[in-house]
Amino acid sequence: MTSILTNTAALSALQTLRALNSRMGETQTQVSSGLRIQTAADNAAYWSISTTMRSDVKAIGAVADALGLGSAKLDTAYFGIQSVSDVLSEFKAKLVAAKEPGVDRTKIQTELEQLKAQIETIASAASFNGVNWLRSDIPDITDSDQSRVTLVSSLSRTAEGISLGTSEFSLSKVALFNSTGGGLLEADARRLKTLGGIRWAQPGMDMHGVYQSYPDNDRIGNTGQFTFTFTGPVTFAAGDTLSFDVTVDADNPADVDAPHNLGKMTSILITRALIDSVLPGANGTISTFQQYADVLNQALSGQNADASARLTYDYYGNVIPNRINLTTRESSGLDGSSIEIGNVVGPAAGLSPTPAQYGPRSSAMTLSFVPFEVFKDGDEPRGVEVDFFFSVNGAPSTHHSFDRQTVNDLLGKTTGKVETDDEMVLLLQSMISADWPDVIIEKTAADTISVRSDKAVDRLGGAKTSIGFIGITVSIEPIAEDNLRDIDIVANPQMLDRNIAYVEVVSSNVIDAAAQLGALKMRVDKQQSFTQTLMDSLDSGIGRLVDVDMNEASVRLKALQTQEQLAIQALQIANSDASNIMQLFR
Repeated sequence: MTSILTNTAALSALQTLRALNSRMGETQTQVSSGLRIQTAADNAAYWSISTTMRSDVKAIGAVADALGLGSAKLDTAYFGIQSVSDVLSEFKAKLVAAKEPGVDRTKIQTELEQLKAQIETIASAASFNGVNWLRSDIPDITDSDQSRVTLVSSLSRTAEGISLGTSEFSLSKVALFNSTGGGLLEADARRLKTLGGIRWAQPGMDMHGVYQSYPDNDRIGNTGQFTFTFTGPVTFAAGDTLSFDVTVDADNPADVDAPHNLGKMTSILITRALIDSVLPGANGTISTFQQYADVLNQALSGQNADASARLTYDYYGNVIPNRINLTTRESSGLDGSSIEIGNVVGPAAGLSPTPAQYGPRSSAMTLSFVPFEVFKDGDEPRGVEVDFFFSVNGAPSTHHSFDRQTVNDLLGKTTGKVETDDEMVLLLQSMISADWPDVIIEKTAADTISVRSDKAVDRLGGAKTSIGFIGITVSIEPIAEDNLRDIDIVANPQMLDRNIAYVEVVSSNVIDAAAQLGALKMRVDKQQSFTQTLMDSLDSGIGRLVDVDMNEASVRLKALQTQEQLAIQALQIANSDASNIMQLFR
């Protein structure tokens, strides 16, 4: 119907135009801002997620900045250490050249001084933002609480938000010089001496540049044996014989308690036929001590005496003329180790009755206690570590270790010091007794500790017995005992070999420092790369949630503009109907 009060067509066109204007305003806002979801009213869930993630991206950006700062410090220290390593290589080459006969060591020392100055310059210059890891100022550089350096090295997302991960290391591992000493190119004052007697001597570098570490301190028993002098030559006629009794492996009353096994006795008979079998063509004549040893050995072996005859040797491995050694083989199955000769009848050529000769019982040792300290060791929280193996009588060895924390916990201290023989006994018992319940460890005199198997349980003697600490290692050894600054091949020419060995030790330490910094640098660099990739991924994810598709939005805006024009035209047409009605009243 047509009404002069209500223009339904115009109202409809106007309503359409209003809706189009609203949609077009929304689309224009999206196009201008680039966001599909700009406020919580647009989509509360997506807006909340995107807002949180944007906060995370900012936090990660701060982490990235911290990683960049740490990476810069690492780069500075790493390239400084690497440069010093190169200079040390040249320094060592100069020292080796100084060994050549006729070389002018004064000129070489001048070059060495310049190389020292170059190292000092590198150490001083390797500073970033006032931080220098190669030249430190720490009261005790071996103390982890004082020398610890912390770097941001990772991040993680937890329920509480972004969490930072850090890496720590001690400047004792990288500092070349320290104001109070202890740098890699300075003398290390930490010496664990004989480890309370576990080592038989204090380790150190000798004048030939050889580091004597004394990793083994053990006793190994010898068989019961004796020697006699050959008094030949001697000739056996067709009916001549030599007989004697040999007793082996009797218990030594001085070593074990009664009852004592008297050993195994064998009666030996040497005939002309036996001699001819050993010395064919000799016509029964034993001319030399070597021949006599062969004849005796054949007789002992062939008649199952569990003994043997052999030549004797001096300290340098040379045969001692006319000396023959008789020894038990320890193959009788008895616990003891001894040999006894009796009832000698016939042309003995020096062999005579000999009382039992016992092999020493070597399942006991004496430690000379010297106080020592287990030191701190930079970023190693438990301090210096000592490792060794222990064994008795050839049984499979057991591994044992202790460190500064072990000593402190056991003795109720904070110093890491083992100061008395009683404390040393307690330390050894805490490590060894559980695995070796038959080993007695006790103080026997002032600064004297006995470590031995219980003879009530262990009755072995001779070569079957042994005891000792083997494979002894200390985590900080070998240590640098000198200062690079003090090397002077002109003033101290006798120290040249030691200087070369010292530079070898500190070069190894510098290489280890470079390796530690390099490994940490690699981790930080990878974390930087990951962090940047993560930020890009988060930005992309946020964009997927709230960013507008500009192609779609621009097409939609164009369509809405077209619809708006049509709506305006429709409104104009609707309003024109009212004008036609007004013509009726003219």
